[in-house]
Amino acid sequence: MKKLENLDPQQLWSYFEAICEQPRPSKKEDRIRRFLLDFAAENGLEAKTDQIGNVLITKPASPGKEKSPKVILQAHMDMVCEKNSDKVFNFDTDPIVPIVDEGWVKADGTTLGADNGIGIAAQMAVLADKSLVHGPLECLMTVDEETGLSGAFALQPGFVTGKILLNLDSEDDGELFIGCAGGMDTIAELEIEKEKTPGNSFALKIIVRGLWGGHSGDDIHKGRGNANKILARFLWQAIRDFGVRIADFNGGNLRNAIAREASAVVIVPSVQKEQLVAELNIFSAEVEFEYQRTEPNLVVDHSSTSLPGHVLTQASQENLLNMLIACPHGVLGMSTRMKDMVETSTNLASVKFESNNSVVVTTSQRSDLDSRKREAAQMVRAVFEMAGAKVRHSDGYPGWTPNPGSYIVGVAAQTYKNLFGEEPIVRSIHAGLECGLFLEKYPELDMVSFGPTIRNAHSPDERIHIEAVEKFWLHLLEILRTVAEAN
Repeated sequence: MKKLENLDPQQLWSYFEAICEQPRPSKKEDRIRRFLLDFAAENGLEAKTDQIGNVLITKPASPGKEKSPKVILQAHMDMVCEKNSDKVFNFDTDPIVPIVDEGWVKADGTTLGADNGIGIAAQMAVLADKSLVHGPLECLMTVDEETGLSGAFALQPGFVTGKILLNLDSEDDGELFIGCAGGMDTIAELEIEKEKTPGNSFALKIIVRGLWGGHSGDDIHKGRGNANKILARFLWQAIRDFGVRIADFNGGNLRNAIAREASAVVIVPSVQKEQLVAELNIFSAEVEFEYQRTEPNLVVDHSSTSLPGHVLTQASQENLLNMLIACPHGVLGMSTRMKDMVETSTNLASVKFESNNSVVVTTSQRSDLDSRKREAAQMVRAVFEMAGAKVRHSDGYPGWTPNPGSYIVGVAAQTYKNLFGEEPIVRSIHAGLECGLFLEKYPELDMVSFGPTIRNAHSPDERIHIEAVEKFWLHLLEILRTVAEAN
């Protein structure tokens, strides 16, 4: 039985539910690509792919609108694959099951993939509906947006030919985005040494969980906790007070998500066990009070575990924890060019014991200003190098400089006001969008980004607002009609 069959607009929700059935992790888009190409063939539409796997489906103009400007609708195929630690789920094979919950659609313990499945669904609904008024259309579906913008990076000049682009990858109803931050990653590999676990020791697993997590761009200013930082904070002091030794540290997953869970296996002299547990309870109460307004479900907990055979040497764990404590996380500066917008930030994304002799720490930096983005990355690199880690940076991606005089921004703003009786907010977004890369390849593009309200993207608490989806659909159709009839 379909879960979304009673939602409007039904054609859009029907396609979204079908998309949920296609596994589509980043870099594993074969299933969703075949689904889209089959859809194009079934509807008699021309489709092509490029070398990296981006898909372009074209639709002729409505009768009499053939001379109207060609419009590109753009969204990405892949999704962030995050789940709760107790959820059994294989993103490579299992379909997402959407659930309707008090005006929202969400999934059960996993990311929903509304980012950006709802954009793909909107493209499909437009392509399939023969009653709509529009000029010639190109629907561009890119790959691997979430883990590297690889599809946008690889897009070649000439693959699309339109001059107006509607990016369908924003997450706030009533807001039009006309710029975005650029970003890059800074990754550290710290060599570690281990030694045999001392005798007369007791092993504990310490867990930080229940955090909201969320998008490292959209949500970085909301005062949410970072599980890696919270756990490192306790361990740093526990080493000094109780002689704790670390056997394992595992926190966070994706470079563009705020770490929502982290755990460490530690050992402590048996005579210090009770004191350590008492101190952990005190620490838990303190951080829960600190975050009571932004992280009401935060839990710092512990459980007994089997005694590990080896632990980090004291020098190695000092280097690791000094690195994690000193590494900045969060907003580094607010914009002086656009009110109430983050300019520069950094995210301590993940900490992974990759082998017996190394720990990999992944971070990401974002900024509207390329120079500030580089400065943030240098700051993080300096911390890592002082701890003795080997550091590398990703190539990064450019920002999208706002153009307030844009034709399509004006159309999007006016049509929103005409439809819903209120002015939309026009602003830049701190998250990265593919638009910056499109502009590098197609400098003549006139672009705007918009979408329905999505909350807690990149986390298992992701949900999309049902009423906002209907508004998004009506707005998209009105933009296409207005562009077609004005020319």
